[in-house]
Amino acid sequence: MALAGSASPDSNSPMSQVDINTAHNPVLIYGATGGIGQATARTLHARGYPLHLCGRDEAALRQVAGEVAAGYTVGDVTDRAVLAKATESAGPELAGLVFAVGTLQLKPLGRVTLDDFLTDFTVNAAAAALAIQAAVPALKKNPEPSSVVLYSSVAASMGFRFHSSIAMAKGAVEGLTRTLAAELAPSIRVNAVAPSLTQTALAAPLLRNDKAVAQLGAAHPMRRLGAAADVAALTTTLIGPESGWITGQVIGVDGGRSTVAAG
Repeated sequence: MALAGSASPDSNSPMSQVDINTAHNPVLIYGATGGIGQATARTLHARGYPLHLCGRDEAALRQVAGEVAAGYTVGDVTDRAVLAKATESAGPELAGLVFAVGTLQLKPLGRVTLDDFLTDFTVNAAAAALAIQAAVPALKKNPEPSSVVLYSSVAASMGFRFHSSIAMAKGAVEGLTRTLAAELAPSIRVNAVAPSLTQTALAAPLLRNDKAVAQLGAAHPMRRLGAAADVAALTTTLIGPESGWITGQVIGVDGGRSTVAAG
């Protein structure tokens, strides 16, 4: 999708009167209209971070931006002009970048096309790398080490049927996390969160009814599926100064599924 535009919060809106802690530089959030992106925006806003949001759905983006008194840029992360515009609009100094963009394309190997592989890799890994590339100058200007948070998946460390394309793409995200943590230290920290199945719109096709939700939840030692707020909580911690000695890590938010037998 081509760049559609950008905006700042309406000065006449009640949400523009929220008392933002201006001691923080902004955080740029890609995928801000998704379940995890929205939850992260709200959590960071509650912690006093100014935000700039980016997403494809202008109406949804405008609504979320209004809730958290944020500016926003409309467009697709595979368009480098969108990445440049979002970075410029976010401001000259950034405290963090959250790339909450992903795909969930599940097919048997025999049905996966080259376009499927390329789409998953481009959206999850290559676009993340290019978003960071665009933001590095602003991230380096933050007075304290800034923070980048990417998203992997439990499927990158465990084998699940029909996950060949997305597992490859998320494996690339984990490699990107570690190499950029090495390259950009000490001025920029880079970590990834690896959720298991989380109840968001992206996962809705897998969660058609209560029985499916119960069965899939039972596969986790915590006996439930994840919520967007679970992932947002760790993301916010990784953005904040309390995680200042954490970089190059892939941290599971998965109800124990990647490391503990369910029963």
